[in-house]
Amino acid sequence: MRPRRKSTKSRVAAPPVTVTIDSIGARGDGVAQGPSGPLFIPGTAPGDTVVAVPGEKRGDGWAAKMVDLVTPGPDRVDPVCQHAADCGGCSLQHLELAAIARIKRGHLVEALSRRGISEDLVAQTREVPPGTRRRLRLTIVRPGGRAMIGFNVRGTSRLIDIQECPVARPEIVALLPALRDLATSMNSLGKGGDIQVTLSDTGFDLMFIPARPSDPDLAERQRLVSFAEKHDIARIAWESDGFAEPVAARRPARLIIAGVPVDLPIGAFLQPSREGEAALVDLVRAGLPAEAKIIADLYAGCGSLSLPLAVAGANVFAAEGESAPVDALRRAAAGLRVQAECRDLAKHPLTEQELARYDAVIFDPPRAGAAAQAERLAWSTVKTIVAVSCNPATLARDLGVLMEGGYEVQQVTPVDQFTWSSHLEAVAVLTR
Repeated sequence: MRPRRKSTKSRVAAPPVTVTIDSIGARGDGVAQGPSGPLFIPGTAPGDTVVAVPGEKRGDGWAAKMVDLVTPGPDRVDPVCQHAADCGGCSLQHLELAAIARIKRGHLVEALSRRGISEDLVAQTREVPPGTRRRLRLTIVRPGGRAMIGFNVRGTSRLIDIQECPVARPEIVALLPALRDLATSMNSLGKGGDIQVTLSDTGFDLMFIPARPSDPDLAERQRLVSFAEKHDIARIAWESDGFAEPVAARRPARLIIAGVPVDLPIGAFLQPSREGEAALVDLVRAGLPAEAKIIADLYAGCGSLSLPLAVAGANVFAAEGESAPVDALRRAAAGLRVQAECRDLAKHPLTEQELARYDAVIFDPPRAGAAAQAERLAWSTVKTIVAVSCNPATLARDLGVLMEGGYEVQQVTPVDQFTWSSHLEAVAVLTR
């Protein structure tokens, strides 16, 4: 029997509809009520009246495209970036900053309310200004001729060759033309790939990741070394097939955390901005009681929380799932009371018995949250827990587990260091 062919007939396009935007959804799209259910419309603001064309099914509603702005809502402003209408990096540049803070806090409040956590416990948002982001992962496309570097058009694989980025540190934006020239000359990149750009405290730390595994030849390696010398780059690395090697290492790519120099591993994770990191550290320290002297820092990374606590006199156990950050933290913390361990906390969370020795526990997991560790913490004797999260949904889930174990939420503070995007961090303090 021959397999049935898929129909080549296009779905009949839905007619345009005129709607008013009621709210902003979790992805940053405006939400309006259409004839057949909710419409999710990028680039719209609460109170906007727009003409939109419904498209593909999305969740309980439909993705839609605005084709005309009839009447702007009160929160709408002109975007500050020429790429804002299309760039997938930002979804909220057409909104006033005060409105963005209100909307994002509302998303956090909504997620927490599903777990019975009152809005009264949610503080006002700590905002990080634009132009402070020190770490970007950019896409490179080499279509033949000059390379392009930037972000994808929202919801597509098409690239915007960015000429500006008001989110990023100005030094990063200033380096982009030279990076384009370099990428154009690097045939080992093939048709393209990614470049991770980090502005460390000792200069730029660059890592090229070709889309298909390949290594630079001798001439290209020399070109990378010359580029590093010309532009005073601290380090240039090349990752291929999961293995990263330094090609040009003129000095350590280093962060100074609480006065302690930390040499960054290649491709290291760090908070997007120094200002955001400082806000998180302040909130974590404020949430810990003065008598907490023995502290566990879970998902510790390179020690952005562990080191300030240790410098202040605490005895810190730091657990992290990747070996390179653990090694970096161990070297940096020599002489401080920090014990660092490489441990997959999703598979091997600290047990109730292990947790019993700590006065307080901090956890700062990836977006997936800390489900396994929260289950263990819920039945521990730890007096104070400080949860740091970049995902309100998984934060609410983890807090719900801790509350079932008898913990009480004292305060949750939103921290917005993802200017003009829908992402939000938060710091929650719990006690028993």
